[in-house]
Amino acid sequence: MINGKYLIALCTSRIYDLQTHGFIEVLNESLKLQNCALMIFSINSDIYWEEDLNPAETYVFDILPYDELDCVLIMDEKIKSHTVSNRIIARAKEQKIPVIVIDGKYDQTVCINFDYASGFEKIVRHVIEEHHAENPHMMAGFPGNSFSEERINIFKKVIAENGIPFDDSMVSYGHFWADPTVEAMEALLERHDLPDAIICANDIMAINVCGVLTKAGISVPDQILVSGFDGYDEIFFTSPKISSVNCDTGLLANAACEAILKIVRGEPVSDTYIIPELIPNESCGCPSHTWQTQALLTRFNNSFYRHQDDARILYEITSNMETSLTPWEMAASIHNHKTKTHLCIVDRNCFRTEQNYFMIPVSETTKKDLHLINDADYAEEHRFDRIPLPESVFYDPSVNEKESVLSGGYRARIIELLDSGYPIIFHALDYMNKPIGFNCYYYQSYTITNYSRAASVTSAISLGIGGFVNMQYQRVLLEKMDAMYKHDALTGLYNRSGFQQAFASVLDQPENQGRPITVIMSDLDGLKYINDTFGHEEGDKAIATVASVLKESCPDTALSVRFGGDELFSVIIGDCHPESIIAMINSKLETYNHYSDSKYAIRSSNGAYTTILNEQFDIHEALKAADKNMYIEKNSRRS
Repeated sequence: MINGKYLIALCTSRIYDLQTHGFIEVLNESLKLQNCALMIFSINSDIYWEEDLNPAETYVFDILPYDELDCVLIMDEKIKSHTVSNRIIARAKEQKIPVIVIDGKYDQTVCINFDYASGFEKIVRHVIEEHHAENPHMMAGFPGNSFSEERINIFKKVIAENGIPFDDSMVSYGHFWADPTVEAMEALLERHDLPDAIICANDIMAINVCGVLTKAGISVPDQILVSGFDGYDEIFFTSPKISSVNCDTGLLANAACEAILKIVRGEPVSDTYIIPELIPNESCGCPSHTWQTQALLTRFNNSFYRHQDDARILYEITSNMETSLTPWEMAASIHNHKTKTHLCIVDRNCFRTEQNYFMIPVSETTKKDLHLINDADYAEEHRFDRIPLPESVFYDPSVNEKESVLSGGYRARIIELLDSGYPIIFHALDYMNKPIGFNCYYYQSYTITNYSRAASVTSAISLGIGGFVNMQYQRVLLEKMDAMYKHDALTGLYNRSGFQQAFASVLDQPENQGRPITVIMSDLDGLKYINDTFGHEEGDKAIATVASVLKESCPDTALSVRFGGDELFSVIIGDCHPESIIAMINSKLETYNHYSDSKYAIRSSNGAYTTILNEQFDIHEALKAADKNMYIEKNSRRS
C-alpha cells in the first residue's frame, strides 16, 4: 500500500487490443472505487507460446515493485508464455505477494477462467440439436494444442450422443488464424461430399470460412451452417453475422476485482469459472442479433482511427534523437504533441562511450542505473515543445540501486501519478533485443488511440536511444582513428600530416595574425650511442621521454610535433618565454635522470626562434632558424 492506496499490478500484452482494453477499463473503474491504484505492465507483441523466445520487452515484468505490491494479475492467454508467467509468479512468491491468473492455471495462484469447455459445448449442441446438422465438420486450431484438442473432443462427444459416427476426415486445422483456415477450406471444397455445418474453434476462422464459402457460391446458412467461438466484436459486422459464444472480458474483470478485494481484506478467495453466454446469429440460421450496436461502432471507429500522421512525426523524433550530440540534447528531442503524458527512464550506463552498450554480452552487463531523462509535463509547464530537464535532474549523480518502477529519483513522480484515477502504463525500452529502461504513460482517459500510440512511441524512442548510442560510439571510434592518423604512435605528438592540418587551422583564424609565433626545437643527445649500446627499444624510450618533457614544458595550446627520428619541435602562438621553456625542459630531464634506474642519462639540445605571424611567415624558414640555434647548443655541449 502506498499513500493509503492498495497497489495492483496487471501483466498483459497489447493493451490496444479491444478485449484487453475493455478488461482494463472495467477493472480500473471498479478498483478505483475501492481505494486501489492500477499499474499496467505490458508487452506489445504476442509470444505465441514459443517458450524458447526471450524478447527484451519482457523486461517490463522484471521491474514490477514486487516488494510494495498488494496483488499481481497475469493475463496468461494474452502474454502467451508459461516461461514468462512463471517468472512473474516466482518473483511475487519471493515477496509473498498474491497472484491472480486470468485465463490460465498455475499452482499457488488464484485462477479466474472462462469455462471454455462448457461454452463450446453450448454452440456445438445448438448447431447439432437445434438446427439438426447431420454431417458436421470441425475447423480446429493447431494440431496438439490443448484448447484445440479439448474442442475436438467436445465435438466428438456431442455428435456421438446424437448418433453421428466420427472419423478423422471430419476435422480440418485452421491454426486459429486466417490464411491456414482459407487453405483448409479450399482443400475441403475439393471433396465430393460437403458438410452441412462447419463448427469453428474460434471466430477468426468462422469469418474466413464464411468468406471462402461465399466466394465459392455456397450460401451460409442455407447450404452450410457456420459457427464460431470467442464472441469477438467483428462477428457483428460480417455478412452473415456469426453465431458464437460470448467470452466477454468484462466478466473476467468483474471477477478479478472481486478476488482482489477479498485478498486485500484478508478474506479467503477461490478459483472462479465463468460459463460463456451463447450468441445465436445469422450464420447458423437464427435471427440477426447485434450486441450493443452503438457501443461497438464507437469502439471500432476508435480502433481503426490511428492518426495517420503519427508514423511521420515519430520517424522525425527518432531521427532527431539519433543525430543529437549529447544525451541531454537527445532527450530534448523526445518532446512533441505526440509524446505527451509520459516519462522516459533509461539505464544511464548506455551513455558511457568506453564501449558500445549493445555489444556487451548480457552476462557481463552491470545492474541498470535507471534515471529519468524526460518528463513531458516539464515541457508543458514551460510552454516549450523541446526543452530538456534541468541538468541537475538529468545528470543526477546518485546511483539507483533498486531497478524497479518505484525507485530512484523518479519514485516520487510516479507515486504522484497513482492519484490520477486512471491506470499508469509501463512499456520496456529495448534495442537490439537488449532492455535499456522503460516508458511510463499516464493518460487521463481510456481513449484507445492513446493506448495504441503508446506502442509506437515506445518503439520510436527505443530506436532513437539505440541509434544515438551507436552514433555516439561511432564518433568516439572516428575520433580515435583520426587521432591515430594525426599523431605519432611512439610519442603521442602530432605527426607530419597531423601538424600540417592543425597549423593550417591556426593560419585560418584571423585573430592569430600579427601575434608572436615561437618555434622550439628539441633534439635527443646521443641517440646513436643509446641504440648501439642498449638497443633500439631503449632508443625509442628515450625519444618518448624527450617528447613528453617537451609537451609538458610548453603551453597547453602549443602544437608539439615529431617529424621523424628524434626531430621534435613545438609551435607556440602568442607571448611566451623560450628561455624559460628550454630551462624547464633541461630541469625535467635532470629530474627524470635522478630518479631513473637507467644506465644512461637522457638529455636534449634545444633551440628557439620567435617572429611575427603574418602573410610573409614561412614555417619551414622558422624551423630552420630554430634548428640552427639548437645545433649551436648541441655543438657547444660536444666541445
